[in-house]
Amino acid sequence: MEKKISTYEALLPEKKRIKLGVFSDTHGSFPPELLDFFSACDVVLHAGDIGALELAEAWEKRVCFKAVYGNIDGAEVRLRYPEIWRLDLGGARLLMTHIAGYPGHYNARIKHILSIEKPQIVICGHSHILKIQYDACLGHLHINPGACGPVGWHTRLTAARFVLEDGKPSEMEIWDKPRRKMAS
Repeated sequence: MEKKISTYEALLPEKKRIKLGVFSDTHGSFPPELLDFFSACDVVLHAGDIGALELAEAWEKRVCFKAVYGNIDGAEVRLRYPEIWRLDLGGARLLMTHIAGYPGHYNARIKHILSIEKPQIVICGHSHILKIQYDACLGHLHINPGACGPVGWHTRLTAARFVLEDGKPSEMEIWDKPRRKMAS
């Protein structure tokens, strides 16, 4: 199957201040409390390992939703979402993919793309580890929201939300709950 990669898409260009929610690694299920955390968000991004197309479709009915596929996602999800999504949002260029690595340890392909495109924000998933840090070498904010699904070794369910205004992120908030048995 051919990998899809989006071109930069201007999203909500009329809005100068955008509240953005980011989550990843749902593996087919997520805790319902996450809906409350994202309720005031203008845009919600899923950084891969969605696990079920129905989950993504439910989010699309609620909010402006964008996603990339992850390594566990099947053909239905891969046909609907790209491997890499590029967004112009709130005055910033964002690049989202599932498997990227992290500052100082990006995989070679992503590091090459980042060094050429120079997005202001890079969003990824895969590790199930919440990590938000500035990459001084490549000049962007790196966001991995961790995992909020029932599958994996993580003991905490995490997601993030923040504001983008004039290309600058602010008001970063973390949703962090102990992992417990969830209905799948």
